Amino acid sequence: MSSLTLESVEPVQQRIPPLLPVVGAQLQAPLIHGGTVRYANLDYAASAPAAAEVNEYLQEILPYYASVHRGAGYASQISTSVYENARHIVRAFVGAREADAVIFTRNTTDSLNLLAGCVPAGQGDVLYLDIEHHANLLPWQNLPHRSVVAQSTIAATLAALEHELAASPVVLLAVTGASNVTGEVLPVAQLAGLAHRYGARIVVDAAQLAPHRALAIAQDGVDYVAFSGHKLYAPFGAGVLVGPTDWLDAGTPHLAGGGAVADVRLDSVRWATGPARHEGGSPNVLGAATLAKATELLSSIPATQRAEHEDGLREHLITGLAKLDGVTVHTLFSDSEAYPGTGAIGVVNFSVAGYDAGLVAAYLSAEHGVGVRDGKFCAHPLLRRLGLPSGSLRASFGVGSQLEDAQRLCAGVAELLANGLTADYVVDTGRWVPAVDNRPFPAWAPNSPGTAGAAPCSTD
Repeated sequence: MSSLTLESVEPVQQRIPPLLPVVGAQLQAPLIHGGTVRYANLDYAASAPAAAEVNEYLQEILPYYASVHRGAGYASQISTSVYENARHIVRAFVGAREADAVIFTRNTTDSLNLLAGCVPAGQGDVLYLDIEHHANLLPWQNLPHRSVVAQSTIAATLAALEHELAASPVVLLAVTGASNVTGEVLPVAQLAGLAHRYGARIVVDAAQLAPHRALAIAQDGVDYVAFSGHKLYAPFGAGVLVGPTDWLDAGTPHLAGGGAVADVRLDSVRWATGPARHEGGSPNVLGAATLAKATELLSSIPATQRAEHEDGLREHLITGLAKLDGVTVHTLFSDSEAYPGTGAIGVVNFSVAGYDAGLVAAYLSAEHGVGVRDGKFCAHPLLRRLGLPSGSLRASFGVGSQLEDAQRLCAGVAELLANGLTADYVVDTGRWVPAVDNRPFPAWAPNSPGTAGAAPCSTD
């Protein structure tokens, strides 16, 4: 049986350092058999660590944190300025049109639900692929909608989408920019052109794309884009929706409350227009500010440099896993590396024959200090179609990742295949955990391993 160790990697491949320092980069993870090791975080696609510079910026602005828009005090004026300036920063980051609205939300899911409440009625269906994250699938099910099964190639998938666009009116094409399951990128500009050819608008779920690729929605003809700060190296729960104002100003206010109104009577209301219409209540100032700072930080790194860093890690990881008998790397499209405007971001999906994905993830954590995601990744229809109804494994990485992270994952899986588990594991509250787990939690942590419960899927 083949195996892979850290020593088997060619010296020329040893030079893939992190692009940016991130908080927790030197976090020590205890191992079940004793000792500690630097935590290899390969779960960036769920929640990326905060960039160190973003954290520093947070500490700088935190003393000035105060109410936004409705405060006359000095700190309130500064907080309002920071919050509104964040819109300009984000608009530049996505390459939006000057007139596009920038609305701050809680996350990508929140942004897409907001847009769903603004889609004009009676103008056609919302069309989406079966590869979508639930955030870009469930909101449209409350509207007239149709879905298209992604084909084995991007070219055939585009043809299937065009067939549906031509069949009957479509008001909105909702697509992911990069699959949260496999990391494969879709040709956003071509999709936008296709939608517009048939009179539809397009929204791109860029939760995975934005942290990895440069966005240029005006240039590419994208109408709306949504993404999250927690995948973009910002520490607070904030998201954003960017796009034309006409639908947004006419749509149902996303959250009825203060700040979203122009005038209120006891039995009636006149709603505001612009971003305020959908930002009811006290806004997440620190979330918006750190999200904007993270976009500035990412923009300071040349796109080619980010791509080279990520491609090197991805190539090493896929090559290493391919050397192991019993490991399968899962992809969607046979032409994703060759089709213009596509490729893949820092996500690799795989399974290990004979082992439940959750058990492999628990083993990698407990015995190797490697963090990966297992499950259905909030993409249940896709996982079923891939023949993985119980889930698979996902390794994901970004600007804070280094070659050793990929090496340790490959070596850990190789050891599992060669020697099997070296501890007993049980299912506790829906997750695999070591039967006896003495790894300490920090004194302030409220739960111990196996007692916190488990979500049925990733909360990407």
